[in-house]
Amino acid sequence: MSKLEELIQKLCPNGVEYRRLGEVSDFTTGFAFKSSLFLTEGLPICRTTNIQGNEISFENMEYFNPDYYFVNLDKYIIYPQKIVIGMSGTIKVGINNSKNICYLNQRVGMFTPMNSILNKYLFYILCNSIETLTTGLNGGSVKNLSNDDIKGLIIPVPPIEVQREIVRILDNFTELTAELTAELTAELTARKKQYGYYRHELMLLNDTVNRHKLGSICIKPENIKWNESKNEDYQYIDLSSVSREKGKIVETSLITSENHPSRAMQVVKEKDVLFGTTRPLLKRQTIVPHDYDNQICSTGYCVLRADQRKVLPQWIYHSIQTSDFYKFIELNQVEGSYPSIPDSVVKQYEIPLPPLKEQQRIVDILDKFDAYCNDLSAGLPAEIAARQKQYEYYRDKLLTFKELKA
Repeated sequence: MSKLEELIQKLCPNGVEYRRLGEVSDFTTGFAFKSSLFLTEGLPICRTTNIQGNEISFENMEYFNPDYYFVNLDKYIIYPQKIVIGMSGTIKVGINNSKNICYLNQRVGMFTPMNSILNKYLFYILCNSIETLTTGLNGGSVKNLSNDDIKGLIIPVPPIEVQREIVRILDNFTELTAELTAELTAELTARKKQYGYYRHELMLLNDTVNRHKLGSICIKPENIKWNESKNEDYQYIDLSSVSREKGKIVETSLITSENHPSRAMQVVKEKDVLFGTTRPLLKRQTIVPHDYDNQICSTGYCVLRADQRKVLPQWIYHSIQTSDFYKFIELNQVEGSYPSIPDSVVKQYEIPLPPLKEQQRIVDILDKFDAYCNDLSAGLPAEIAARQKQYEYYRDKLLTFKELKA
């Protein structure tokens, strides 16, 4: 008999009490920050897009300083180990595993458990309840979770000793999964390095090929006029939307003229090349697929729209992944708390420009390498996915109890 089984047999052999979440935890929803008041100092703001992988990501947050506007926002501060839930769109649960603090944005909720429930136990319960909570979604084009849906969630509340043992077991599972992820990521990194070498060799053209500035072979994109786009929904591509590992758009949020972030300005077209100019050495770039044609991206991207009479979009895409390009970026970026580089400087970079037929020949080869790496990206993490599925299975078993009858 395991220690957990012994504790259950000793402390709650006839079952455990099930209670509404609102009875065992306080719940706070966030402040409605106005984009026109954002600053470059103060505390960062946690939006739903900053809840990633069951954690709060502090990358690409906007800042707010209440001292400038004479408001007290102390009750909206997310301290370390606080649990939050994204209540709009895709329901996501996260915990602040960093030492940093941030503000709670509107449509994000925060939990403060009472004495009868451990914080980390509540976190695991919420992670295990996302499917149940999702059934409570309501609203129009952007689905929302209400406070009543959350507070009304029925959860098991076993004795504290049982909760503590469950947390210990699940923490160990989480650590083992993280170790496996690190090992497979290292393997994938080695394969990508090999791909980068072949890409460099293929694109190392001789001096007889003229070089052209990106700005001279790209068409200037347009900005959206929000006052003319009322009642329309757009997919918003912010800096966290593009996966650095996959080079693809993996998650967006729905925005309108009423709730759009201040940086949501650029209209993108199919085959536009996006390059992240905030912290540019993170190498965040992608080609816009058909699904995101005429959608909106952040001004944190430089939009490179190829003049296809002169250059292939894929040629630009592969050119800005070379080590030469990133040497140029490193030399020209503006240092600061968040290094950046202006679009105008990016467009000064010169790329070799062979005839379109030769571009296509090399692009075809590089696309095959790219597909190979993407296959690895999908194949190697399959083991992670299997482990994660196993983890979720055991988490569900650990958090399922016989209900105590009155």
